[in-house]
Amino acid sequence: MFYYLTAFLCAITGNFKDFLIFSLIIIIHEIGHVIFALYYKWNIDKVILLPFGALTLFNEQINRPLFEEFVILVMGPIFQTVFTFLFCFNYSIIEYSKIILFFNLLHIYPIDGSKILNIILNKFISFKKSHLITLYVSILVVLFILAYVKFNLILVFIFSFIIFKILEEFKNHKSLFNKFLLERYLYNFNFKKKKTINSYKNMQRDYKHLFKIGNTYKTENEFLKEMFDFKRKI
Repeated sequence: MFYYLTAFLCAITGNFKDFLIFSLIIIIHEIGHVIFALYYKWNIDKVILLPFGALTLFNEQINRPLFEEFVILVMGPIFQTVFTFLFCFNYSIIEYSKIILFFNLLHIYPIDGSKILNIILNKFISFKKSHLITLYVSILVVLFILAYVKFNLILVFIFSFIIFKILEEFKNHKSLFNKFLLERYLYNFNFKKKKTINSYKNMQRDYKHLFKIGNTYKTENEFLKEMFDFKRKI
């Protein structure tokens, strides 16, 4: 809806040609994501066009390797940059590509910059903390922009959507974390790296965990089996 509303606003204000160039760059950007998602055999749900970019939504496990997710993410900006160099004679393409690339790399959920930040955080801290920090950083960046940018109608639509998505993701935090845990319980992920922890809240992506409970140790599978053993709890 936001995309079509922006298209309508551009058409009535005489900026529809610029809107088409903007959209073409966004599509090239998303093609980069899609091609490498297909290469790694990720399940693509759909691609949504937005006024400020696009979102490629996946129907995929959270515990896919971080390296795969990183490659899929950076291929969007790389494809866009290559396309811009090929059409470097076109001033409009260069200028709009700069704007899209700058905005896309901001640490604001749900655009690529926030996802890259989340991947980096996941290399060092738990999945749960990484997700929350990513959302808090998004709020801080949005507040900074709101304080210093002069708004027009299109920017109002864009940031209304962004704020809605951030609040929605905060609301989904618990269910997302439960999905992360349930995947680890249901599927036998073969992670090479290992780490000893004392709480399921400290579980990280790309790690197999050993739980230290008091003076005893439990494997990740043993701990999660007890955690999700609903019959035993009943």
